[in-house]
Amino acid sequence: MSAAFTPELIKSFDETGVVEIETVSPEGTKHLMKIWLVVVNGVPYVRSVRGTKGRWYRELLARGEGAIVVRGKRTPVKAKRDSTKAAIDGTSDALRRKYKTSGASLDSMLRADVLDTTVRLEPY
Repeated sequence: MSAAFTPELIKSFDETGVVEIETVSPEGTKHLMKIWLVVVNGVPYVRSVRGTKGRWYRELLARGEGAIVVRGKRTPVKAKRDSTKAAIDGTSDALRRKYKTSGASLDSMLRADVLDTTVRLEPY
């Protein structure tokens, strides 16, 4: 059985509007970027608003790991692109619910050209 995020951490991910994602460049430089995170059936997902051009997205997938920082608490994560219909649709629906008042910002997360950058996060 694989490790799981605690229910308290999942709740924190679900209730926090903007989190920070920590990634590391190929040269070893650490980056922090503010992003949106949603929870789908108890699993956290992120998506790159800049599509495959997003630095955090490229760095996260290149290493397969990073960290999420919520309210000052750093949680190491493993990351895997998830292009299944269930993950893409679930993430889109969760974004619509969580960020329903975000207008154009929400629309930009639902564009066809960014759907394939849906990333599943798991405990490290």
